[in-house]
Amino acid sequence: MAVPWYPRIAASLLTVLTVLNPADGRRMRRWWAAAAVGDQPVRDQRRAFPDPGTGESVEGDINAAVSITNTYWSTHWNEFFTGTYRPPRVLGAYDGANGTAPACGGTPLPDDNAVYCPGGDYVAWDMDLMRAGHQRGDAWVYLVIAHEWGHAIQNRLDAGLVDLARELQADCLAGAVLFGAARDKTLTFEDGDTDELADALSALADETPWTNTSDHGNASQRVSAFSRGAESGVKGCLPNAVR
Repeated sequence: MAVPWYPRIAASLLTVLTVLNPADGRRMRRWWAAAAVGDQPVRDQRRAFPDPGTGESVEGDINAAVSITNTYWSTHWNEFFTGTYRPPRVLGAYDGANGTAPACGGTPLPDDNAVYCPGGDYVAWDMDLMRAGHQRGDAWVYLVIAHEWGHAIQNRLDAGLVDLARELQADCLAGAVLFGAARDKTLTFEDGDTDELADALSALADETPWTNTSDHGNASQRVSAFSRGAESGVKGCLPNAVR
């Protein structure tokens, strides 16, 4: 079992960004208890995932990421916000290339994308995007799901708590969730995971079919936002006026 990696990482992640070492294949181990999120049940068991080389599937990582993200918010919501926490629906996987993608606001979900749809209050992801990212390292899946869940959280907040830079705030909330889960011991980081996170943040800031630097921020901005959440938690992701 790996020792949890606690969130003193702002400097280390920014350093990693300058070198962007390829993912070394080591994996995050994670444990989860029974939960139900939106329309998607999560397995009723407590499990430690195997070491690298045993071929853990992208689907297994997705299930774990959904459960860990939802567990963090359901556990900690009332520490930061009023009212009752409601998870978004988990629409889950779709194929944006075959013309059968579900719609958001009357428009089919785009190819190679991961989205939060405010109208339907759901999160969904194109499996081509998840599989391609998973080949870079399993941290990709955790980052994408925690980021889109961050948009669902924004949709539940008063407008004064939502930063104008919505995408960077979602990155910040993703950092708060993943490293908060490490503190809760529902997620354990192993060597190489911070490299994978920096690599994923950088890749997702490039000119992909679903992001560009004008709305998501450049690589340095995305890593900085994620690191702020990892180091300062959810409160560090709120606009300066309400921190």
